[in-house]
Amino acid sequence: MKFLKLLSIFILTITLNGCGAYNFTGTRKIDAKTFQVNYFQNNAELVEPGIERTFTIELQEIIQNQTNLNLTSSNGDLLYEGEITDFRITPMTATSDQTAAQNRLTIRINVRFSNKNKEADNFEKSFSFFHDYDGSKQLVGPTLSEALDVIFERITQDIFNESLAKW
Repeated sequence: MKFLKLLSIFILTITLNGCGAYNFTGTRKIDAKTFQVNYFQNNAELVEPGIERTFTIELQEIIQNQTNLNLTSSNGDLLYEGEITDFRITPMTATSDQTAAQNRLTIRINVRFSNKNKEADNFEKSFSFFHDYDGSKQLVGPTLSEALDVIFERITQDIFNESLAKW
């Protein structure tokens, strides 16, 4: 009986030690206290007003929600900056009368990430994603809002994973 008790304690200790490097969001230990997200300019040929502000806020929110880092407006330990480089609508399928049955919105964002405390983590990389929508709809109002939600959720999660989770 004493042997089983000691064995259980040993197994529990090893299991808990193995989980020490990660938290529930999948990040490893972050050697930083603050982060800064500079405004992402919209440099795409086709400009949709306001998406740069929306993207910047969504990137700030995902980092705040998934880490204990504090957002700062200057001199952050971690720095995210870049620009929206592509906002493109492409017809994906056509109807018999040569109109688009389905369109695809693709957004590409170039990101520069700097870690003051660990320069080996620095990178510059492009992230993109798309959303397909009904060709009979205009890309305004709820259609645009839904597309941006889907695209920005994926891109911000990819940026988070690349910079902090290292997946």
